[in-house]
Amino acid sequence: VLAEDREKTNRVAAEIVGGAAANDFENRYARKDGSVIHMLWSAYWSDADKIMFAVGHDITERARHAAALNQAKEDADRANRAKSEFLSRMSHELRTPMNAILGFAQLLEMDALTSDQSEGVKHILRGGHHLLELINEILDLSRIEAGRMSLSLEPVQLEPVLRETLALVHPLAAERGVRLNSLPHCDAFILVDRQRLKQVLLNLLSNAIKYNRLNGSVTIRCEEENQHVRILISDTGAGIPANRLADLFTPFERLGAEQSTAEGTGLGLAVTKRFVEAMKGTITVESERGEGSTFAVEFARVKSPLENAELVDALAEAPPAVSAGEYTILYIEDNLSNLLLIKRVLQHRPGVKLLSANNGIRGIDLARETQPDIILLDLNLPDMAGRDVLLCLRADPQCAAIPIIVISADATRGQIDRLMRVGASDYLTKPLDVKQFLGTLDRGLREGELAALAS
Repeated sequence: VLAEDREKTNRVAAEIVGGAAANDFENRYARKDGSVIHMLWSAYWSDADKIMFAVGHDITERARHAAALNQAKEDADRANRAKSEFLSRMSHELRTPMNAILGFAQLLEMDALTSDQSEGVKHILRGGHHLLELINEILDLSRIEAGRMSLSLEPVQLEPVLRETLALVHPLAAERGVRLNSLPHCDAFILVDRQRLKQVLLNLLSNAIKYNRLNGSVTIRCEEENQHVRILISDTGAGIPANRLADLFTPFERLGAEQSTAEGTGLGLAVTKRFVEAMKGTITVESERGEGSTFAVEFARVKSPLENAELVDALAEAPPAVSAGEYTILYIEDNLSNLLLIKRVLQHRPGVKLLSANNGIRGIDLARETQPDIILLDLNLPDMAGRDVLLCLRADPQCAAIPIIVISADATRGQIDRLMRVGASDYLTKPLDVKQFLGTLDRGLREGELAALAS
């Protein structure tokens, strides 16, 4: 028996003599010629015969294959991590010169230029924005592959997000003469990350417009089921050959680019697919040459945060633990349904005034202006990460002492610990436990009262 395996072999042998059967026990032996073999044993002790019965199988070849597979997996994982880290680092590094290129080009655009100079500046800006789009998509792709993509899955009402996205692509559609058919009524709630859903829809709608025919159209439909909601985006473009559909979601593949003047990176659909799958959804495509294409994304359907309003009322009946008075709470949150839920719950605290901000910058400004008694903070904001908002508030002498309660759909222990370490007063997870929320709120207000009395 190899020296490294003797201790465990003796231990298992003693257990067998003691009455325990050994199944699938592995150890290694050295042959006289110095080669090593792997053995797989099954053994038991017979009290009647006072002997150990054992069957051994030579599994050297199997062990060699397993070791080779493990090594190959480790090598692939290491290469993938190195690639993702390189892409992420380069994406960040490229932003610095791009800032100067786009910034000074925009300043030049504001000067009095000749027609040739103006045309040249437009080319610089167009190329710069195209490169910036590529940098952003590479960064997203590398984050997903490295497992560093932050997602906050929560109930999101679909229709407002669709309207916002359509408003963003409307100028592009007008420029290319593409008609956007009227949005269907779809008030369902789906379990997604709001910002990533918007990015998915923006990508699919932009593609449907860019690769459409002159005077074509884009149609959006919603199909609601008990458990799922499907969003279908159809165009009247040239379509995609059936034998090329499998390549659609491959990075840097731009199918049909040779027949189109539309700029693109070839990464948009690859990133979109990964976003959809990260949100536990599916994406499919159907296309026919000359008839256009239809992309469909499907997500789990969930209840509205306000659907159980009676339950909220029942749970919120507990009397406040603070003296009656005028308190101000600032909620930094871009999801209207979550905001409405907090408004509904706070009806049971008549002495509390609620202010709201739908992005991080506005939230920081409001905190400085109003000096609220408590700040409620979502982590997934459209303009900056909630963690950065927290750090800004804690670094500001005007706001450093204000209790900040994080409310997030991310319930991982590591995330909670990180936020508490950098200054969160408390951390609540969605869906909210109303009693816990009110208890945390009352405790924060009570501590604020005590601090005011002590000062």
